[in-house]
Amino acid sequence: MNESLKYLQPAVVAQLANMELRARFVVEGFITGLHKSPYHGFSVEFTEHRQYMPGDEIKHIDWKAYGKTDRFYIKQFEEETNLKSYLLVDASRSMDYASKGNLKKFEYTSYVAAALAYLMIEQRDAVGLTLYDETVRITMPPRATRSYLKELLKELELARPAKTTGTAAALHRIAEQIKRRGLVIVLSDFFDKPESVVTALKHFRHKGHEVVMMQVLDPLERSFAFGGDAIFKDLETQEELMTQPWHIQKAYQQSMQEFLDFYKHQCRDNNIDYVLLDTGMPFDKALFEYLNKRKRMM
Repeated sequence: MNESLKYLQPAVVAQLANMELRARFVVEGFITGLHKSPYHGFSVEFTEHRQYMPGDEIKHIDWKAYGKTDRFYIKQFEEETNLKSYLLVDASRSMDYASKGNLKKFEYTSYVAAALAYLMIEQRDAVGLTLYDETVRITMPPRATRSYLKELLKELELARPAKTTGTAAALHRIAEQIKRRGLVIVLSDFFDKPESVVTALKHFRHKGHEVVMMQVLDPLERSFAFGGDAIFKDLETQEELMTQPWHIQKAYQQSMQEFLDFYKHQCRDNNIDYVLLDTGMPFDKALFEYLNKRKRMM
């Protein structure tokens, strides 16, 4: 495996020393691999530039960039920002689950959020972070400096899943708190009442935000391939249930597919981007979906 591309693999990233290192290696591996299938032709260039707009001063045009691309780009200054992005991360106890050989959902989600934040700052976009469970735990408003990125990554590193799931209620509160329009990315397993969650996501759309729903699941939560007898433990209530999963696997898979299809169709009908991830997937899918969304917005 290419040295840089291996840092898109969850098991490898988890072994790195800290969140900043994880974020940097994921982004660098991602950018290295963009020219390869399945993203041929998609590239991230001139992250310190933005396209020339009517009214910009001609003296700020980067003529070297023009020579390479045949397009006009303006060199950006540190204080300039293209976009305000809000990363909303579910830190409830349901995110504490991991099947054998996989990261916990919260670990995977925090690495995705860290990589997205790193990539956003590299592009001179402003990024903020909100952690929530049944309530809003911490809110960091969007900023576009590298020193702020370190603070944001530290919060992700220190966070641990706790309390019960309250995605819909928390999202409504966050939607009321955000005053500036931007890109809202919600990372969760969305194990809440789907109708209520969709209503909360529509709250952001009503406020004029672009919205991306990134649903993070464990592979076994999708397949239910547990084999023989098993004890299931509710991470939020601690209740236990002894069962034989193979008896109900087909019914479970059907119910899970209906659950996922509901979110997928509702997002499509409400102009919300839907991204399904599982903790065994390389990180490039999440980053590509974000860049694709950003490209459509600019």
